[in-house]
Amino acid sequence: MPTLETLAFDNAFARLPPAFYTRLEPEPLPEPYLVAASPAAAALIGLDATELARPEFPQVFAGNLLMPGSEPLAAVYSGHQFGVWAGQLGDGRAHLLGEIAAAGSGWEIQLKGAGQTPYSRFADGRAVLRSSIREFLCSEAMAALGVPTTRALCVVGSNAPVRRETVETAAVVTRLAPSFVRFGSFEHWAARNKAAELRQLADYVIDRFRPACREAANPYDALLRDVGRRTGELIARWQAVGFMHGVMNTDNMSILGLTLDYGPFGFMDAFDAGHICNHSDERGRYSYRAQPQIGHWNLYALGQALASLIGEPDAVQAAIEESYVPAFEDNFIAQIGSKLGLARRLPGDEDFIGDTFALLQRHHPDFTLFFRNLGQLSASAGDSPAADAPLRDLFIDREAADAWLTLWRARLAAEARPDAERQAAMDAVNPRYVLRNWIAESAIRAAQAGDFSEVEAVRACLSEPFRLQPEHERFAAPPPDWAAGLAVSCSS
Repeated sequence: MPTLETLAFDNAFARLPPAFYTRLEPEPLPEPYLVAASPAAAALIGLDATELARPEFPQVFAGNLLMPGSEPLAAVYSGHQFGVWAGQLGDGRAHLLGEIAAAGSGWEIQLKGAGQTPYSRFADGRAVLRSSIREFLCSEAMAALGVPTTRALCVVGSNAPVRRETVETAAVVTRLAPSFVRFGSFEHWAARNKAAELRQLADYVIDRFRPACREAANPYDALLRDVGRRTGELIARWQAVGFMHGVMNTDNMSILGLTLDYGPFGFMDAFDAGHICNHSDERGRYSYRAQPQIGHWNLYALGQALASLIGEPDAVQAAIEESYVPAFEDNFIAQIGSKLGLARRLPGDEDFIGDTFALLQRHHPDFTLFFRNLGQLSASAGDSPAADAPLRDLFIDREAADAWLTLWRARLAAEARPDAERQAAMDAVNPRYVLRNWIAESAIRAAQAGDFSEVEAVRACLSEPFRLQPEHERFAAPPPDWAAGLAVSCSS
């Protein structure tokens, strides 16, 4: 297997014209040390796990040593932030090193927090340990949940001070993705009336990642439909696991339908469809219930950027409505159906799912535990309410839980599926462990005190979120009292 010195680099993005990026090297990070690494992410680029223990490893992924063949650059893009056009943005603290071809796939390697670039907009170009640990853990946790996402290879820390609300320490998180092109990458050129660059970027994405679109009568219309479908599928998966992105700006939306840019994210604890995980989101634009609508809005922003390439005036709306809407709705119903133990879709299921979410909204049980504990119950009511305790105990109003369970069992009876088969299927789609904010915060506090073992414990647990892990059972608990005041913001 390749070593740090023999990874075979390419950089297809760097073959685009210079207007798309600025070439520059990362800023050295003083005395870097390894905080955490993901063997699964290392395997994606064919890197032997023994390389993670080498003393050169933190030097390389702090940006202090460049691997042979890498071509560091920062990409330019624009975007809408909180629904307002923000103009030119870009990789303000990220350096793309290049692309590694492994196992038939290409993975770009990007250092986030590696110093200032021309797109830093007066910022320092650094990331802090707190936010880097959050992105590392959530990237790998989402992959294990089966949610399309960028990946995280490692976090490298340093005692170098960085000022946010308080003085913190610096860190670099290494991210992997087939591409980091965003909706805002297209908006950038459309806003500047740069037709040639807009077409070059669209052709790059089609030829590199979506060659089937080239066979369509209108490849750019096909590209928009592909992005619409994948974005619908992605957000349906977010909703199904109770994930909230927190800052769904168009510059944070992947053209490949990946979860991109983990900042003020959150997983739902006590269910509230109006929950806002981002303390900076004062108007709730990116609440849990708003995410499907915002995905739709963001696709319209992308569609307007591609409109000149697509040509037909009504084609943009048609492409989005015929791709995103059914992809989200069908996938959401299918995934929630699976979480409820339904083997197939029957008439009335949408109403039943609606009734289920109405129950959750009225009584606010823990979202993750509601579905996981439901999988422990029998399809028969039994003689004693004690058999339903795993679910009933999540409710203050036990009678409401009982009334809903009667409806649930009536729906299960329409399939007559054996309990053991259904319960195993439910356990395979309902995680026991998710990255709750209190879990991330506990790992961060330990790491800030110099103990990185909790970060590794969380990573290991969340790499198998559906398997019962007695050694990590503390991570299945709802938030402790001390976590009630936790808040994450755009600085997170």
